[in-house]
Amino acid sequence: MSAESNSNGTVSVSLPNREGNVNGKPPVWPLDSSGALSPPLLAKCDRNDRQDGICCRDLKDDDDRTLIDPDIVRDAVIGLSDGLTVPFALAAGLSSLGTSRLVVAGGIAELIAGAISMGVGGFLGSQAERDHYHFMRRQISSRVQRSCEGEMEREVCAVLLPVGVDEKTCQAVTQCLRDVESDPDANNSASDEEAQMLRWKNQVGLTRFLLKFGEGMEEISKRRVYLSALTIGLGYLVGGIIPLIPYFFVPEAHVALIYSSVITGIVLLIFGAVKSRITGAGQGAGGYIWGAVSTLFVGGAAAAAAYGLVAWLEPN
Repeated sequence: MSAESNSNGTVSVSLPNREGNVNGKPPVWPLDSSGALSPPLLAKCDRNDRQDGICCRDLKDDDDRTLIDPDIVRDAVIGLSDGLTVPFALAAGLSSLGTSRLVVAGGIAELIAGAISMGVGGFLGSQAERDHYHFMRRQISSRVQRSCEGEMEREVCAVLLPVGVDEKTCQAVTQCLRDVESDPDANNSASDEEAQMLRWKNQVGLTRFLLKFGEGMEEISKRRVYLSALTIGLGYLVGGIIPLIPYFFVPEAHVALIYSSVITGIVLLIFGAVKSRITGAGQGAGGYIWGAVSTLFVGGAAAAAAYGLVAWLEPN
């Protein structure tokens, strides 16, 4: 490459040779673009090739229900179903003794105790699940640290091969996850425990992969633990007060039982249909009807059993 001076003092520089590159490297901006470059992932879409120009994300299915978080639904169903069933069965059993005052006293006592017990049970259950996750995380992380590359490849293949991923891709995934797991930035902490907590906080790497896809486990936050207890307890309290409402206004327990049975039966039907809707179990009118009838059957059977047992024991 040579440089020449012009009369005005400027320097002209010759252009590079277009026929070849001295170092054999392609130019920064290729002069002969083939047009085969793929667009970025976020911009990749076939809507330009569609006649209607609609993105596939905007297409609607026949059943486009928006479902609620299944964990919240599970806790609400546990609380409401037990609240609608147990106090109703207790009230039906006490109704055979004749006075609504006794039914109200026993029902309120059971309702408060049951709500507290159900809430504490939900808290302890979620806490136990959280502790189990932490134990498995420590165990799998320790196994990843001491295992060879071949063993980790076999574990990743055991997860991915059944869903159609080939062995070569499994090996590449294993290597990528191991590189993330052994991030050198995590080793600059003050202690090994802090480094381990940092890797856990990042939620990446081979340990996270084996936990989620190998063991099928997700971490439960502390917020979820308290929310589970609150949802179950309040669900039991709200569901349990409904069967007791007629006993506050009707002195005769056997008459109040009729009103309580009608009100609770209607609520159980509605609750069963709504449960089928928000959980995705109901497919069409038949699914909603089955959810409503099955819920009503469970509550009615419990109430009938309690009433019959108390009526049988009371004369004796």
